[in-house]
Amino acid sequence: MSESPSPLSERPALLGGLPVRTTGPPSWPLLREEIQSSLMECWQTGDWGRYHGRQIPRLEKLLRDFYEAEFVTLCSSGSSALELALRGAKVEPGDEVIMAAYDFRANFQNITLLGATPVLVDLRPDDFQMDVSQIEAAISNKTKAILISHLHGGVVDVVQARAIADAHQICLIEDACQCQGASYNNRPLALWGDVGIISFGGSKLTTAGRGGAVLTNNATIAQRIKLYQERGNLAYPLSELQAAVLIPQWESLREDHGHRLQSVELLHSLIAQENLLGLSLLKQNGQTSLKERGSHSLSPGYYKVGFRYDVAQWNGLSRELYCEAIRSEGIAFDPGFTALHHASRRYRSLSALPNADLADQQIVGLHHPVLLESAEAINEILVALQKIYRHAEELQEWKAKSI
Repeated sequence: MSESPSPLSERPALLGGLPVRTTGPPSWPLLREEIQSSLMECWQTGDWGRYHGRQIPRLEKLLRDFYEAEFVTLCSSGSSALELALRGAKVEPGDEVIMAAYDFRANFQNITLLGATPVLVDLRPDDFQMDVSQIEAAISNKTKAILISHLHGGVVDVVQARAIADAHQICLIEDACQCQGASYNNRPLALWGDVGIISFGGSKLTTAGRGGAVLTNNATIAQRIKLYQERGNLAYPLSELQAAVLIPQWESLREDHGHRLQSVELLHSLIAQENLLGLSLLKQNGQTSLKERGSHSLSPGYYKVGFRYDVAQWNGLSRELYCEAIRSEGIAFDPGFTALHHASRRYRSLSALPNADLADQQIVGLHHPVLLESAEAINEILVALQKIYRHAEELQEWKAKSI
């Protein structure tokens, strides 16, 4: 039996109530004066129409300094950055690349487009990051690289991954597209690998609509990338205009990163205080195996704040309907990725991938722009969650009637 109608402010927006955030989710990117000023400088100097202006070198220097990377290659996207990294690792047809069975699908596709085979390993059950302990069993005489991706605010065990790669003399590629600003033991995530990649895509923590970068301290890898990228002109270029909008974002990244960390900590504490069952922050920020090694500093990055969603605890409300309902409240939640072994058969694995299956079914992610807003905005997330939780049964009835 459905509960009696409640005031509009207490009813889900999908059921005719008022959304918690009447203006919807915060827009992205932020329209900051520093970005406008940088764009105007690019316009006034004419850099916007040149092959070799002043903005690209400035951005390259910012990234070299931030990551302590000797070589920085700017490019047109995070996906092109991964292709360049794979080519830098000399991945060729017939080779194998080890990666997690739950990852961004374009990473898988980049490997297969080079004629190589992805070898999928499972995830850790607590935080749904790659289970590095499974890598060694997946290594064969065809293994050319290991790809680790930090996802949903989590951090792969980079110490163990680095040790395995070194022991077997295999190139370690680190995908840090979702975690700009993140670090472990005061070392930025991206260069625990032999080569790292970041993305400047339209929704990323620093954005130029499109773009990416490859980072390395390995001169041989850098030379291979340079030889492939420079074909009379650059194969995958980033423009001066894109560099101009990125420069002020990287200058403020550390401050923004700190703000996001505080917002996630507040949200975590609010959910815990309210005992909101069935939605738990993926273990991180002090609870991963990295932190358990000792007192080392772990600072995750939050492009998406990952949660484990338990349908049973939400009275059978499907993950998809939960996301639809919470988005209608002006809160940007979405389901996670589809596990790669569900999307393609062009891979090798040693065994079943049960934790990747769970991640496929359970992960929901909160998009990052709200994390730069006030504590009041973070509290609105809790209000929206409570509203959906209270009306889970009624939402299911509504959905059944609308089909």
